[in-house]
Amino acid sequence: MGTNVVIVGAGLAGPLLAGLLARRGYGVELVERRPDPRSARNDSGRSINLGMSARAIAALREAGLWQEAERLSVPMRGRMVHVAGKRPAFYPYGKDPSQILHSINRDALACLLVEHAEKQPGVRLRFETRCAALDRDGAAVTLEDGRRLAADFVVGADGASSLVRTEMQRGLPAGFSREYLEWGYKEITIRAAPGGGPAIPLEALHLWPGERGLGVAHPNIDNSLTCTLFLPLEQPPDPVSEAFPRLAELVPDLDEQASEAPMAHLTTVRTAPWHHRDTTVLVGDAAHAVYPFYGQGMNASFEDCLTLDRMLGRHPHDRRAAFAAYESARKPHTDVLAELSAQNFLELRDGMRSPLRLARKRLDLMLHKAFPRTWVPLYTLVSHTTVPYGEALRRARRQDRAAAAVAAALAAAGAGVAVAGLLAVLGRRSERTPR
Repeated sequence: MGTNVVIVGAGLAGPLLAGLLARRGYGVELVERRPDPRSARNDSGRSINLGMSARAIAALREAGLWQEAERLSVPMRGRMVHVAGKRPAFYPYGKDPSQILHSINRDALACLLVEHAEKQPGVRLRFETRCAALDRDGAAVTLEDGRRLAADFVVGADGASSLVRTEMQRGLPAGFSREYLEWGYKEITIRAAPGGGPAIPLEALHLWPGERGLGVAHPNIDNSLTCTLFLPLEQPPDPVSEAFPRLAELVPDLDEQASEAPMAHLTTVRTAPWHHRDTTVLVGDAAHAVYPFYGQGMNASFEDCLTLDRMLGRHPHDRRAAFAAYESARKPHTDVLAELSAQNFLELRDGMRSPLRLARKRLDLMLHKAFPRTWVPLYTLVSHTTVPYGEALRRARRQDRAAAAVAAALAAAGAGVAVAGLLAVLGRRSERTPR
């Protein structure tokens, strides 16, 4: 008999993993409490548009889905920063046109993944089916209606509030922490211009940074943009247009849209272990939910799926070893990602209004163009490569220390104050990156 698996959760990681495991000949039951995303009844409740970067692209290529996903997306070649009193400024993401992100609607990507999973032999989809309990030792889930689905192992792909994680760790020595940001978010739409074209340049991630709010807009294929307004939970500005005067000029009904949109929360989840024996394993937000400010949540979840699939291939007769290898390969790096994501909130909200920080970004990119092999910015390593997050941070710190040493040497030799000062600024980044 072949291997059978129950995957709980069909958001994004679940159907991607279902397709990868079906390719190995596994029988897969994919269980999801919400309606099919292709159904008119579906309301995912997830509003932040997604930026596909190198890690998601690698996973989608492996699944044979990248070309279709790319057709559903809009390229984002850099950030367009809108600050009151200044002209919008564009900051490219990378040293060449290949270093870009791709904006895609979450529901469109979910539909693509579900459609692909459904076509694979051995995959069965169960939507509007809620899991009530997990038998972690028996590798089975009990549905809300009392039915029992047994398998060789169960995957928890059921998000930050994972039932599988809770049941798997119940009564065992496990670590778990959940943090909420003191800011939440609302979603509004920047509609296309009256003639049908985009109201602002489309191929960019647009930012409206400010002390009282942060606006982030992703482009859509219909020439609109989905704009997420990050606002303090305690004292959100009222009206919202006061926090976003430049955005209010672009969206006349900004206050009306914002007042009608619910405030959603932002959370980070850290936990261990990610697996129990050879019967249960976690992927995606169930294992490591992160704030969205580095744009890596979905990318990291897809990388989980790819890594788990590969470890199962390396350990075909020892699933417990495969699960342990998967967790060892991923957890240290997703812990780093959680810290980077929290830090980047301040970078987007405050750093994008700082002339010194913006000058540093431009210098970072200039050095990367001049020395592409030896000077690679942290953002480039995270977003445009598949270097593990922890290793990316270590490489960036080594560069920072080297820059600081060069700055000190130049200063001692009486070199130009400007050159030494700029290198010193780059070197001091290590003081602000997570340990």
